[in-house]
Amino acid sequence: MCQNNRIEKLRKVLQANYCDAILISKEENLHYFSGFTGDDTFLVITLNDCFLITDSRYTKQASEQTSFTIIEQKTGLLSKTVELIKKLNINSLAFEGNALIFNQYNYLAKNLIDIEVDFSTSLDLTELRIIKDENEIELIKKAINISDEAYSHILKFVKAGMSEQEIATELEYFMRKLGSERPAFTTIVASGVRGALPHGVATDKLINNGEFVTIDFGAVYKGYHSDITRTFCVGKASDRQKEIYDIVLQAQLLGLKEIAPNKSGREVDFPVREYIKNAGYGDFFGHGLGHGVGLEIHELPRLSPLSPTDKLKENMIVTNEPGIYVPDFGGVRIEDTVLVTANGCQALTQSDKRLVEIM
Repeated sequence: MCQNNRIEKLRKVLQANYCDAILISKEENLHYFSGFTGDDTFLVITLNDCFLITDSRYTKQASEQTSFTIIEQKTGLLSKTVELIKKLNINSLAFEGNALIFNQYNYLAKNLIDIEVDFSTSLDLTELRIIKDENEIELIKKAINISDEAYSHILKFVKAGMSEQEIATELEYFMRKLGSERPAFTTIVASGVRGALPHGVATDKLINNGEFVTIDFGAVYKGYHSDITRTFCVGKASDRQKEIYDIVLQAQLLGLKEIAPNKSGREVDFPVREYIKNAGYGDFFGHGLGHGVGLEIHELPRLSPLSPTDKLKENMIVTNEPGIYVPDFGGVRIEDTVLVTANGCQALTQSDKRLVEIM
């Protein structure tokens, strides 16, 4: 039923753009519209029918996951797609301009011109996924529960002398045991001065007593992602570490007050950024406040000074992740995954945000 509603919304977009059908190649959109979780596959969705083109590796899987008409290709995905378009007498075929690779586009454009198909309409389907339905929210919550449990576990695991890689490996292994399909992205573990790197992926650096450790990680459950960042101290935190941590924590809590329906991504970002600026660290917060989370780890909406999102809506899911990154000192980031509600927002991430000192 979810897929039916999604397809009807897609068909309205096609009609608004005077297209008879669309070719879908992006894996996340294959999943979203058909339920299929394989790769090397195209969808062709017309105003009346839905087709999934794949090969023998996936035909049985596709028959179990989708109600689409399954077409097995044996001579090539692109040639089979052209054959289907010709058979369907499609006049105008849209495609995903941000997903279809150049060589694929060239092949299709050349061969569709031969049968006089207009293949010039590029559509971005991201907006259709921006508001999450009830099922999606539950899957994201499950992914978040896994990462919350992993954070509790890692606080008991970490000790001075351990490498960043050891922590990342333990996080990922523990999440897999809880049902995560894979890491949501390359796990970030940045300790000491490396904490000044917002995306400092884990290295073989050993963690020293008195250092901050920032971990940014997530789980994937049935295709849906979680995203959490926490910063803790191995040993006793210094006064400056405590000062910076508290500024980031208060900024993060302010973000939770600001996220609400009908606000733009820029409006939500601004007061949090101003808070950090007024605390004297404006030059050390360079990224946006947050981003959407779902079938992709980074998707719409965006919370930033340049956000294209003019109006947040109920059931959008975003991150709230202010940070301060001081070169040659280190950094702090605190991140929750957040659900926009009818009157404000709800932090779905439940891990404690108080400063932890691992003694």
